[in-house]
Amino acid sequence: MKPIKYSAQESDTLYAIKAWLPKNVEVIAIGRLGQFRFPKGYYVYVGSAKRNICARVDRHLQIDKKKRWHIDYLRPYLQIQAVQTYPGAEGECALFERLNQENSGTMSVKGFGSSDCRCFSHLFYSEEEVLLD
Repeated sequence: MKPIKYSAQESDTLYAIKAWLPKNVEVIAIGRLGQFRFPKGYYVYVGSAKRNICARVDRHLQIDKKKRWHIDYLRPYLQIQAVQTYPGAEGECALFERLNQENSGTMSVKGFGSSDCRCFSHLFYSEEEVLLD
């Protein structure tokens, strides 16, 4: 397994986690959202942390933990490839939308990571390699 490319600034408040799902997974229960099928490919999850961003990201990277966020349910199946943090000026929703559009992503899980905003999702999927910038 390749090492995780992890670029973080403690003063940043936004983050994106890029992961690879090595095989199709027919059913994963994502908290109260329900059960979903996840096809093999790349996934990017965008989140925010007003403080202690490195601690938040480090928690997301762990596999065995109490499930608190939607990503916690999907994490055991993923191979994390990269983490990038960003200053907060762009905003979590705008960052997600930009990365999704730049990578021609698709969203299949309504409400994933976006229960505190009006976005369809904060998780996108791509069959092609995804770039974070």
